Order: sequence, then C-alpha cells, then structure tokens
Amino acid sequence: MAASATGVAGWLRWAVRNSPSWPGCCRRPLSTQPPPTRGSAVRDAFLSFFRDRHGHRLVPSASVRPRGDPSLLFVNAGMNQFKPIFLGTVDPRSEMAGFRRVANSQKCVRAGGRHNDLEDVGRDLSHHTFFEMLGNWAFGGEYFKEEACSMAWELLTQVYGIPEDRLWVSYFGGDPKAGLDPDLESRDIWLSLGVPVNRVLSFGPQENFWEMGDTGPCGPCTEIHYDLAGGMGAPQLVELWNLVFMQHNREANGSLQPLPQRHVDTGMGLERLVAVLQGRHSTYDTDLFSPLLHAIHEGCGAPPYLGRVGAADEGHTDTAYRVVADHIRTLSVCIADGVSPGMSGAPLVLRRILRRAVRFSMEVLRAPPGLLGSLVPVVVEILGDAYPELQRNSAQIARLVSEDEAAFLDSLQRGRRIIDRTLKRLGPSDLFPAEVAWSLSMAGDLGLPLDLVELMLAEKGVQLDSAGLAQLVEEEAQLRAYQAEPAQEQRLRLDVHALAELQHRGVPPTDDSPKYGYSLQPTGDYEFGPCEAQVLQLYTEEGAAVATVGPGQRCGLLLNKTNFYAEQGGQASDRGYLVRAGQQDVLFPVARAQVWGGFVLHEVLAPEHLQVGDQVQLHVDEAWRLGCMQKHTATHLLNWALRQTLGPSTEQRGSHLNPERLRFDVATQAPLTPEQLRTVEGTVQEAVQQDKPVYMEEVPLALTTCVPGLRSFDEVYPDPVRVVSVGVPVACALDPMSQAALQASVELCCGTHLLRTGAVGDLVIVGECQLTKGTTRLLAVTGEQAQQAREVGENLAREFDAATERLSQGTRHLEEAQRLSKDVGRLTKAVDGAVMPQWQRRELQARLKLLQRRANTTIRKLELGQAAEKSQELLRRHKKGPLIVDTVSVESLSVLVKVVRQLCEHAPGTSVLLLSPQPVGSILCACQVAQGTTPTFTAEAWALAVCSPMGGKAWGSRVVAQGTGSAVDLDAALSAAQAYALKQL
Repeated sequence: MAASATGVAGWLRWAVRNSPSWPGCCRRPLSTQPPPTRGSAVRDAFLSFFRDRHGHRLVPSASVRPRGDPSLLFVNAGMNQFKPIFLGTVDPRSEMAGFRRVANSQKCVRAGGRHNDLEDVGRDLSHHTFFEMLGNWAFGGEYFKEEACSMAWELLTQVYGIPEDRLWVSYFGGDPKAGLDPDLESRDIWLSLGVPVNRVLSFGPQENFWEMGDTGPCGPCTEIHYDLAGGMGAPQLVELWNLVFMQHNREANGSLQPLPQRHVDTGMGLERLVAVLQGRHSTYDTDLFSPLLHAIHEGCGAPPYLGRVGAADEGHTDTAYRVVADHIRTLSVCIADGVSPGMSGAPLVLRRILRRAVRFSMEVLRAPPGLLGSLVPVVVEILGDAYPELQRNSAQIARLVSEDEAAFLDSLQRGRRIIDRTLKRLGPSDLFPAEVAWSLSMAGDLGLPLDLVELMLAEKGVQLDSAGLAQLVEEEAQLRAYQAEPAQEQRLRLDVHALAELQHRGVPPTDDSPKYGYSLQPTGDYEFGPCEAQVLQLYTEEGAAVATVGPGQRCGLLLNKTNFYAEQGGQASDRGYLVRAGQQDVLFPVARAQVWGGFVLHEVLAPEHLQVGDQVQLHVDEAWRLGCMQKHTATHLLNWALRQTLGPSTEQRGSHLNPERLRFDVATQAPLTPEQLRTVEGTVQEAVQQDKPVYMEEVPLALTTCVPGLRSFDEVYPDPVRVVSVGVPVACALDPMSQAALQASVELCCGTHLLRTGAVGDLVIVGECQLTKGTTRLLAVTGEQAQQAREVGENLAREFDAATERLSQGTRHLEEAQRLSKDVGRLTKAVDGAVMPQWQRRELQARLKLLQRRANTTIRKLELGQAAEKSQELLRRHKKGPLIVDTVSVESLSVLVKVVRQLCEHAPGTSVLLLSPQPVGSILCACQVAQGTTPTFTAEAWALAVCSPMGGKAWGSRVVAQGTGSAVDLDAALSAAQAYALKQL
C-alpha cells in the first residue's frame, strides 16, 4: 500500500488506496543514522535482532516449491511453510510442532496464480517476481499484538535508525457486515509507543484484514508505512511491514469463527527495506541489484541504466534492464530449488519468465546469445551466502538457462521462417491465419509468446486474425477443462476446530506404532496381526463430532490406536476392515486412513450402529499392504541404484506408490540413456537377488544430520525419526566415521517396508518421461508384473528379429513389401504402448525406425520399377502428342503418381491424366500438366473436373495433382478428362 496525500485524514486514506507503489524522488535522506551498508547486513540485522534480543528460533527459508500444497504454484509468502501450524495439522512429533517464536528470510516468487506480478516487472521501480520476505512468527499465543508491535517499532527505529517521524501506521477499522469490531487494541498500542494520532489510520477489510485463502485462518493486520517525503510537502507513503494477527477462521460457509489458538505472522520485503535504508528511490538502485545491472551493461553494450520509467524511458532500455535483472534472480532461485522451465504448472510459468527475459535481452538491449547464463554467477555472489543451494547448483543453473535460451532463439528463427512461408501464400489484404499463429505460440509447437508473434507480424505490416485466435484460445481452455482430472471425492477431514477440541480434551495423538507390527515367517510369508482399539470419536461426512452412527452411514472414525498406515510420504493408505468385539461376522469396511495433526482418521462405511466407547479389532488388507511394502522398498533401492549409476549428487524430486506400480521423480542433467536404465535395473536386481535384510529403527533426528550419503527429502520429519537401511544395521549406517550410507540405501522414512529385499522379486522400469528440463519421471513395476513386462519385451524383440529377417531375405513383389511395412508399423505401435522394460523399448524404437526406413526404401524401389514398366506400356500405346488420358492397373496412388511422372519425363510436352480402377470399387486419379500450357490449365482443376462427377475429391498444385472417386462408367470419366483438357489446350 502506498500514498501521496494532504494532512486531511479522509483524503489521505483515499490516496493511500489509490497511489502507485513507489512514488517519485523525495527531498530528504531516507534515514538520519548510518544504516547497514549492504543488503546482506540488513538481512543479518533482522535475524540477529529477533534471535538475540527476543529469543526467536531462526529457521531456513523453505524451497520455492510448495511442500504438499496444490493450491500454490510457488511459495509466495513467509507463512506458507507454517500452514500446518495455523491449520492444526502439524505432526506433534515433528520439529515444527515445537515452534513457538521463529524468524527467517523466505524466498518468495509471485508469478502466476493468485499473486502475480510478472507483467508489472520492469514497468515501475518496485515490482519483482522474486523477493525476500523477512518475517517473525509467534504460534499458539506465545505473544500477540503488543509484543509484535513493540518489536517492530524497536527494530525500525533503534536498530535501523529510521526516524520516528517518517513512520505511519494503519489498523483494521472494522467490518459491520461481517460483525467485526475495529481493532482498537492495535490502535492503542501504536499510540502508547508514541505514534501521533494523526499518523494512525484506520482502513477496512480490503486493506487491513488478511486471509490465507477462501477458507482457513485469518485476522486483522496492522501495517507500518514509510514517508518518502519526510515532511517536505504531502506525505508519500510506502508499505514497509505487515503484522497479521490470526485470530479468526473463515469457514466453508463464509462465516468467521474464533481460532482456538492465536498466531502472529509478519512480513517485510527485504528489497524495499534496503532501498529505504540505503537512501534509494528504487529497489533496483540498491546493492541487491546494482551488480546485476552493471553486469548486464558490460555484457550487452547498451547505454547504462538510468532508472527511467514510462514515457521517459525511450526505447524501453531501462525497462529491459529491470526485466532481465529480476528474471535471472527468479530463474536462479527456482532452478536451485528444483523447478525448471517446462510445459505445465510452475515450470510453464518459469519458461515464460525465461523467454520474457530473452526477448528483452535480445530485442531491446541487443545482447549477444548467452547473456542470461553469464549473469548466474552474479546472482550467486549476491544471494549465495544466504541461500547456499545457489552455490551448490550454480553450474547446473547456468547450463539450464543457456540451453533454454538457445532453444528459444532457435524457435524464434523457425517461427520467422514459418511466418515468411505463410505470407507468400496470402493475398495483400488477407489476415494471417489464426491456426498458424497458434502453432507458433506457447500452447503450440514452438513456444513463442502470442504478443511476440503479433509483434513479428506487425513488423511485416500484416494483421492477425484476432477473432479466429480468440476462438482457438477458448477451444483450448475448454479442452483443458475437459481433460483436467475430475475433482477428487470430498474426503473426511479434521479441521482446525476439531483438532483443537481433541487437544483441549487431552486426547493423545493416535498410537499408530502397530502398523509396524508384522513379521516374516520361516515360510517366507508375512504375518499381519490384528489391532485391538477403542472408538474415541465419530465424525459425520460434514465434519460434525457425534457419539454414534447408523447403518449405511459414511463416517470418520478416531481410535486410540491403529495398525493402518495413513497416506503420507508418497505411500498410499492402507485399506481393510474392522469388527466390533464379540461380533466377528459384521465387517465395517475401511476405505482409507489419513492423518491430521497426529490423529489418524479412518473412513468407514458402517453396516450397523457404531458408537464411542466400542471396542473394535482392525484388520489391514494384507495383499494391499504387502504390495505397498514391496513397492516402497523397491523405491528405496531404485533411488540408491540411480545414485550409483548417475552419481552421488543425484536428487529425488518426489515419489508415489501403491500396490500396482511406483512413480519416481529424479533430478537429471539429461534424459537417461537405455544403457543407464538397464544398469539401474541391474543394480536393483542384484540387491533383490542377494535378499538383503532391511533394518528399521527410530533415532533422534539430530543423529541423522551429518551422515554422509543419508537420503532425506524436502519434508518435515518427526523427532525421533525412522531410519530405513538396506543391508547395513542402522547404528552402523549412522556412525559419522562410517561410509556405509554411501554404499547402501539409507533413508529417513516413515513408510512400511519388507524385512528382506528378496520379496521384491524383480523391478522393471516401464516408463520414462521428462517432466521438465532437468527432472525425469520413472514408472516401475515389481514382482510378477515385472516378470510379465520382461516376457512382453522378449516377445516383441523376437517379432523384431523375424521382421528383420524377412526384410534381409529380400522381396520382388510390391504387395509383400507393403505387407512387411505395415507389419513393422503395427510392431512399432505395439512397442510404444506395451508394458515392457523402458531400456528395451527405447532400443527397439530406434531399431524399428531404421527398419521402417529400409522397408519404405524397398517399396519405393519396387514402385519405381513397376511404374517404369507401366509407363513404357503406355508410351507404346500412345503416339507422341500433347495429351495422354488412359487407364492403368496399379495397386496404390503412390505408384500411379510415379507412372504419371515418368510419362512426363519421357514425353516433356505431354500433359497426362491416368485413372486406375481398384478391386474395392474406387478410382484413383493422378495427373500432371506439361510446362508451357495456358495459365488456366492447372492440374488441380483438371483432377477436380474428373473426380467431382465421380463423387470424389482432388488436391494438388498447378503442375501435379491427384484424387479419388468411384464411377460405374469408366469410359465416361475418361471422355470427360479428355474433353476438359482439349478445351483448355
């Protein structure tokens, strides 16, 4: 929020709502005391203040990839990683559950989705797609409004030395429609801190009531603003810090209810704070950006950056500087966190950001190719100390940026050639076809932004068919909506109120340790014992807590203990049934189990009455559970084998498994080769054949932090944490002096696993695709499915060998060669769609491509030979003249065209049209017009004149054409062809 205003409070409020985010130059220094000289020092001072003076725990920035939050494309606020605390769903055993007061500097990206600053970047002096948000939080009422306001005032005025008379504050003025009173408590706190009453402004819910989303925790906020004018004329206010007091919950019906626990959530943009402290009127003039702007100037030779905007920025040079500087920061941070340019979701947004940066770099700054990649080390120099992942991944970031830049420039050149070819076919007043523009766009083949396509057309003085393009955009939106995954069935859940009520009643989290209570029998079978439990609470589908449910009712069931695995960590939930004590013949099916804040909720369809206090016995679906165990242990082996094959720096990006198959996403510098896929499979097979023991043990989380080679994922782990080690006892694997974790699969994991690897049976990677540049998704099956996949692969390989042998033997008959070509095509389609080893599929696809080429070459040779025979026969029948119209017996239109071509080669001044009756009753037509004939005599018109009366169609050019039809009277068709030609000649 920002403003330019008079001393009249009402007008000032209007101005605060309606002014630009970063006004023009002010006339006083922005701070009277020497501030920290560098942006990094400003960040450090914030963190040190909350840690050392006020006992806050410093937590690292979360990845910009949202963790388990499908509502976000990118992390866009500091509070995102703490959502489980606000919602009450945090695992009570996790480190996060112990957070009371914390502070950090969070990497944020606002591009795409609800908060999207992409198109504003470059146009003004303050918008960014990537920024750092400084924040402090208090959870569960650790402190609230008075302490939060006092700390903020102390930091700004005493640590950063900002004059008090430059600071204004706003608070929530209430919302009578929602029944919310003004936040007079915050107003009085500011007055008690010495803020004059005329610099304390009240606003409504749009400005000073913060909501996390359509539902969920929310509350009034108070904002601190900085006056750029400093008393020299009308105030010019920019928002500096937002303090949110979460004390309400927005329910699904839109109503507001008090939160069981209150929280403080504050956020202050580092870039804007640094601009104030360094006396700059633009965030781009601070040391967070000036090294980048200097590097851009050195790299492109454009005039130096002058900070101009609007009409003053002639040629948009300064706009381009800001776009490139901002976007390379965003690209670097996102790629370091595992988000690479791609074709959907967040990767697609990142692709657009990169291509926008390339456009401004090349078209406005006239930079040479490769400029963006050369800026990555500058970003790492500025941000790398605060975010070490930038330093670790610097080379990969530069490589991906440079590769995608080169790909875009190649697409740009291809796009220009397509436009030029299309323009040659258009008349002077024709609109450029919408379908061609669409094929060039981000939604089509080349990935060019549509506004760039329009700009390229405008440069050539051509207008785009905008109406047609709008229709294509609408059709694409409809198609995406149709193809979108159907909305998932509304699952039962425990909301923030239900969880708070359980905690208030002192109900302990569900004891789910019995899920690990299974054993391996001497026979090789697994034994899963039942679990005795008591019903603690029942919930209706609407989430209401009830004491009893009736027959046919779908409900949520909370027990004191369970042996069901609740869906988490990429493993599907268990399913099974329960029975009441003493009533073993009535089964209550359990469809799934999910965990909410440590409480496991079972989804049950009740065939009879069930009530709180009932004693029940739980039974998991043993085949389902065993399938999940096989896939989960196989997933760990696959992860280990990939690191063995591709190198120890290989990182997992995600996984999901159920009894049918497993999915594994891995960061790769290039697509895996067939040989690498085969090696990975072989490494897993070796571990399976050795039937290694699988060790599982809970250990303090602190013991796992310094183990070389230990695999963990970007998740919040409980403390103590479960360690799964294949072939090496956990104590040995966690020994800091041991290298065991480098040579074996050792991971932090809460899933259920086999006790020995032999039961995996086999593993076959049956699918592979590139999710984004740098991320590969693998699909795999195990056990009998893997054996079946290998058999399918072997059968298809034998079919390929047989087809190769047939082709090698040679054939003199066109029909046989065409049959072989079709067989190769069918085999190719079978290989493409089969569940078989992916390495073998890739090899067969490459070999089938060559085989198809050989088969097609054979067909062409035989067709040419057959055409030569037919053309010689026709030449013997027809005397030399301007016209040949006749019938000939051939098997395909391809041969007929070749006969026509050869006739014209032997008789250059002759125009030829041939018809060929087919056994199925159709007529094939091909013709060629001799050079030097009248302009009105075209092959396409000739073929059309013959085929249309036969109920057929024709296509081609002025010189050659072909068509099809069906005629009872072939002689009449020949006469019509002859008459049309003679008339034209």
